[in-house]
Amino acid sequence: MNVRYGFPARKLRIIGVTGTNGKTTTSFMIHRMLHEAGVKVALLTTVANGIGDDIVPAKVHITTAQAGILQRRLRDFSRAGVEWVVLETSSHSLAQHRIWGIPYEIGVLTNITVDHLDYHGTFERYVEAKRQLFRISNKHGMRFGVINADDPSAQAFIKSVANHTTYGLNKADLVATNVTLDSNGSRYTVSNGADTYNIKVRIPGEFNVYNSLAAVAVGRQLSLLPKQIEDGIAALEGVEGRMNVIDEGQPFKVIIDFASTPDAFTNFFKSVRPLTKGSLITVFGSAGRRDESKRPLQGSIAAEFADIVILTEEDDRDIPGKQILEEIAAGARQAGKKDGVDLFIIPKREEAIGFAMMQAKSPKDVVALLGKGHEKTIERADGEYPWNEAQVAREALQAMKVAGARTKRLKPKKG
Repeated sequence: MNVRYGFPARKLRIIGVTGTNGKTTTSFMIHRMLHEAGVKVALLTTVANGIGDDIVPAKVHITTAQAGILQRRLRDFSRAGVEWVVLETSSHSLAQHRIWGIPYEIGVLTNITVDHLDYHGTFERYVEAKRQLFRISNKHGMRFGVINADDPSAQAFIKSVANHTTYGLNKADLVATNVTLDSNGSRYTVSNGADTYNIKVRIPGEFNVYNSLAAVAVGRQLSLLPKQIEDGIAALEGVEGRMNVIDEGQPFKVIIDFASTPDAFTNFFKSVRPLTKGSLITVFGSAGRRDESKRPLQGSIAAEFADIVILTEEDDRDIPGKQILEEIAAGARQAGKKDGVDLFIIPKREEAIGFAMMQAKSPKDVVALLGKGHEKTIERADGEYPWNEAQVAREALQAMKVAGARTKRLKPKKG
């Protein structure tokens, strides 16, 4: 495909972002930062792709496009005069050599946790696939690596690229200090040498402190001014399907997030639970034909943090939904949840979301819809169906409002 399209990546400067969680948000942060700094930059991610402000949603459930589509898009970017491309790079694309011939100039590692073992077989092989971004690209001219120092696999990646910087909340080249978190995002300071950055992140969650630190490291490597880095990160208001708040005038909060791995669950709940003063109600499932080992872990993590756990479909594909949900439920039950009390299995996702909304009784409650995020289809045994998590959530909230108004009208007057 490189030959067919004339090795288009050679005419571009490529930033690759890999890891288990945070790839998409980190890619968006880097893209927005460069765009705000006046750089002609393109974006290729799980959620969307495009140039500058012209970003369109992705239509398929895949992080890094197949080789032909990828090379064609890179060719189009080159013809449009793009200088930099931020390319979210999955372990599958690395293992399958879909990115062969792309001379990454900067590689970014967000984190490595257990995922995709259905494909890679072992955690070690999964890590090795991720390392290819740094190893292979280094031979083709990668000059810099950006690595999460707090990740247990950090040293393996540090050894893979000679020139690198590290970031984190503990010991690293770039350490976030004076971190404050709230429901609207975070603020922190990071210093290195004579440079100090006062960072404002407009997406909630401590994990987004990490994601933004990676963007800071990239900005520094590209010699952006501190103000350009600060303004660029602050300019990103959100990423579809990542910590999105749905507001239809309901008294309680509804959050949509793409979290679907045990680590992502832990990060999500650790961020949301302290900010929830009432009940935390969560809806999620686990994809069929994907890593089965994570299902009971998802159940136990959700049970630990959430007051009410509602299990439902999430791209069951050709695997019986009942089987998937029972595997998740086993973990939730072991963690103390009881069927019909604080654990519910509702196979149809629309019904599960509607049920979850009805469980919110207080303005202090939070309903968290996890796993589908930005995706525009849901895969069932008989094929793909259109799906929009935000729209389904809004419709459920509107139905509640209508039902509430009807009940109020029918309530008899006293006296």
